[in-house]
Amino acid sequence: MDQPISVDRWLADNNITEVEAMIADMNGIARGKIVPARKFSEEKGMRVPESLFLQTVSGDYASEWVVEETEPDVYARPDPRTLRLVPWYSDPTALVIHDCFYANGEPVDISPRYVLKRVLELYRARGWSPVVAPELEFYLVKPNHDSDFPLEPPIGRSGRAESGRQSFSIDALNEFDPLLEDIDDYCNVQGLDIDTLTHEYGAAQIEVNLLHGEPLDLADQAFLFKRTVREAGHRHNIHATFMAKPMEKEPGSSMHLHTSLLDSVTGQNIFSGTDGEATPAFHHFIGGLQRYVPSLMAFFAPNVNSYRRLTRHLSAPINVEWGYDNRTVGLRVPTSNPEARRIENRIPGADANPYLCIAATLAAGYLGLTEQLAPTEALETSAYDLKHELPRSLLDSIRLLDESVPLKSVLGGNFVRAYNSVKRGEYDTFMHVISSWEREHLLLNV
Repeated sequence: MDQPISVDRWLADNNITEVEAMIADMNGIARGKIVPARKFSEEKGMRVPESLFLQTVSGDYASEWVVEETEPDVYARPDPRTLRLVPWYSDPTALVIHDCFYANGEPVDISPRYVLKRVLELYRARGWSPVVAPELEFYLVKPNHDSDFPLEPPIGRSGRAESGRQSFSIDALNEFDPLLEDIDDYCNVQGLDIDTLTHEYGAAQIEVNLLHGEPLDLADQAFLFKRTVREAGHRHNIHATFMAKPMEKEPGSSMHLHTSLLDSVTGQNIFSGTDGEATPAFHHFIGGLQRYVPSLMAFFAPNVNSYRRLTRHLSAPINVEWGYDNRTVGLRVPTSNPEARRIENRIPGADANPYLCIAATLAAGYLGLTEQLAPTEALETSAYDLKHELPRSLLDSIRLLDESVPLKSVLGGNFVRAYNSVKRGEYDTFMHVISSWEREHLLLNV
């Protein structure tokens, strides 16, 4: 898709009857409209209320209104590079991701996709080209119609559910082969580049690695991949969930993000020198992550459930230590040749918005590079034995983000204000819920 594409011509050439015109909201949920292809216009785009970006995960709106009181429209324009066929409909259907603009042509600065573009522009101005590769974990579970009832693994081809953990098991993956084949087929049609497929540590927990590439494209792919997996699951009477911690006593699901940095002119990995050794830029990037990740946790752990995943000794980091080929740290450097030297951010959960997960990681690295921050010494032992350095709740994360002037300068102060407003609204909603644990242990005991 290097050449300019006419959306209207593409729709006609592919005999499209309907178009899913979508926008990623603060939580990475697909919002927008379904439009008959004959009425879809690339030139006109569509209008949506700016408050779309203030909608919470529960469908309410932010408790603090940070857009105009009149709730004006913004103008959504399709990005032709994101045009794809939607493979699960019987009628020819397309999807296209939109960017949003005000009437004066300025981008809507509280849009997550724009925030990632904003960060990438900072890199371009320095002559740097980031490369990223997300790894997404998810659980397959039985359909659950009672929110108070714990989730369970689904029944596989053998007629049985997994009773134990089957890390890297081929046979355990084959239990869900019809579903996984549909996921693979749907991804191929949409140009979502799956690299590997693995059975993870948890019961019916699966990890998919997306092939490395340009950050905006990979964010689009991860955004669409989540939707694709859930859709495939529905067609097999299985729910697929990207919750960070869907089950008690099972490990959580992450979205590890591998990042390297190329010179925009030469294409050389600037994390490695001509002698093959790590460069100052490599260490500054890690230093930036160590300094700023705690203040970015509202993006990496965006829900109240997210913090249940970040538990010692359950394959999730609890601090910002870094090390070579060390899976206990938050920032891991995999073994590789110098050309592929990269940093793996193991802190984000699978429930993170891909646009904001990538933007936040790059924002921390950018500040590390520009402020020339030095990292600690690489850790050669278990990071689980060290103290917990990350915030323990969504409320603490919101506060840390709100206090960080450097991060507001990179991500945009208006965006941070809007995002925190959405998250405070979600936290307030959660605090009105009385859980089964409270009824079980407090009802007759206190």
